[in-house]
Amino acid sequence: MEEPLLLYPENYIYKGFPSWSSFSSSEGNQRGFFMPIYTKTGDKGDTGIYTGKRISKDSPRIEAIGEIDELNSVIGAIIPQIKNQKSKIKNELIEIQRDLFTIGSSLANPTSQKTDILKRVSHFEKEIDKMTAKLPKLFNFILPGGGTVGAFLHLARTVARRAERRIITLSKKENIDREIIIYVNRLSDLFLTMSRFVNHLEKKEEIIWKT
Repeated sequence: MEEPLLLYPENYIYKGFPSWSSFSSSEGNQRGFFMPIYTKTGDKGDTGIYTGKRISKDSPRIEAIGEIDELNSVIGAIIPQIKNQKSKIKNELIEIQRDLFTIGSSLANPTSQKTDILKRVSHFEKEIDKMTAKLPKLFNFILPGGGTVGAFLHLARTVARRAERRIITLSKKENIDREIIIYVNRLSDLFLTMSRFVNHLEKKEEIIWKT
């Protein structure tokens, strides 16, 4: 079997796949693509990216991809906590998970620079404005917390900020799609607003930070 070149998460991208989207489609799965759980190719601390080059697992590129993967997992932990199956926020989080796979794929492939993800930023801004209009005005810093969903959304916000920092570090060394930085920056704003909005709906009082 041909060795996987991997990268988001490990063992997901294979040599010969024209794009992540074609692999993740139902048509691609029907063609019988197989993802082994372990390959032993990374046992020495390096890993392969889409181009075939092997790089250290603590390189800025892998750090950035790992943060995106962690953020996606945090969102995955939030979604089951939302009991309303028709919740707009729940559906939005699922779409964000899909976005993050696209971003991870782009970061794993240095030759693929364009994600066309900026259109999602405009959508985020509209959603932020809609939720903010229904919230008490914020004049102070608030402590992260509230209900379970609200608290987890705060966690997602901080992981998004960390992912943004790692992606910026990578961008200073290698070329990436700059739209990704804008997306992750606005995503953290969206998580903050979502957390406030959910806590407001659940009548969880915001605790103001005081010195």
